[in-house]
Amino acid sequence: MAISQAKKNEIIKQYARHEGDTGSTEVQVAVLTADINEINVHMQQHRKDFHSQRGLMKKIGHRRNLLAYLRKTDSQRYRELIKSLGLRR
Repeated sequence: MAISQAKKNEIIKQYARHEGDTGSTEVQVAVLTADINEINVHMQQHRKDFHSQRGLMKKIGHRRNLLAYLRKTDSQRYRELIKSLGLRR
């Protein structure tokens, strides 16, 4: 159900701000978004899986907090990130 390591590395390479960057806000939000999309597919097939639903809500909340932080600190990076990820904000 979780994203594969190869896909995660590809996302990190795409959104990294410098070489070896795995912890920047952009990378964290992009990885969380990929995870959320995977869990959404799972939840469409398994509607009564409440344990996965709780994990999904926790990931969504974490992403929301990271996006709020990025919006406060650097609004230009925030706008670019939500545009590239296709988030509705």
